[in-house]
Amino acid sequence: MKRILVPTDFSEHAEDALKVAAKIAKKNDSEIIILHMLELPHQMNDAIMGGASIPETMLFMKKANEMLDEISSKPYLDGIQVTEIVKMDKPIHGITQVSNDYEIDLIVMGSHGSSGIEELLIGSNTEKVVRNSDIPVLVIKKDITDFKVGNIVFASDFSEETKKPFEKLLNFTKFFESKIHLVTICTPNSFKPTHVIQKAMSDFISEFNLTNYTTQIYNDTNIEKGIINFANSINADIIGMCTHGRTGFAHFFNGSISEGLVNHTVKPVVTFKI
Repeated sequence: MKRILVPTDFSEHAEDALKVAAKIAKKNDSEIIILHMLELPHQMNDAIMGGASIPETMLFMKKANEMLDEISSKPYLDGIQVTEIVKMDKPIHGITQVSNDYEIDLIVMGSHGSSGIEELLIGSNTEKVVRNSDIPVLVIKKDITDFKVGNIVFASDFSEETKKPFEKLLNFTKFFESKIHLVTICTPNSFKPTHVIQKAMSDFISEFNLTNYTTQIYNDTNIEKGIINFANSINADIIGMCTHGRTGFAHFFNGSISEGLVNHTVKPVVTFKI
């Protein structure tokens, strides 16, 4: 894990994510890239194109760089190579471009979550990154003084398409010597007999050299609640999920369990795109 990207809006939640990224970076001797996206109003963008608001734009850029300098001097970043970037673009576009340009291995983002009409119509920038990123995304919901990944839940249907994302999860967990708890959530709307689920999990596991793991079948009213309740029941440190990266009408009608977890659980969530 050579490079970790931490997008920041200078909020408390973003700093919570940066603290976790710092702990991971120190453990793995990784570089941290701190990115601030300067998303200007459309009117100002139009003015910039006409050359009328260049002084205002330079002022925003100067202030953002000053704030990044202040963040980079935090004691918890001592000994870590830190690169600062200020970019004018929409957050998802800028994060994707920087991720590609710098060959990022992990994105760490803070999130306060959302609910109700805000979640349905707006969503958060973190949610959009989770949906679209080809790179693993670790979402931090609160200040974690002792970040660890001793127990990680991997919730899945253990189908063929989840094997590649699971390999990425194994790469993530090997740094922490984590115990992996593989779980299938059984609900009234997605019921499968126990022997069918057990065979699917057994076939899945047989393709990987796993030693420190458990397998579980957990019943609940829906998948999202089942994952959260199971993770709480074993006091998991982190929840690992695959995401299909649905967009447009497919996303609207089908929703995304991963994005729902990002909004509704206080535990860290790490997502891997299928």
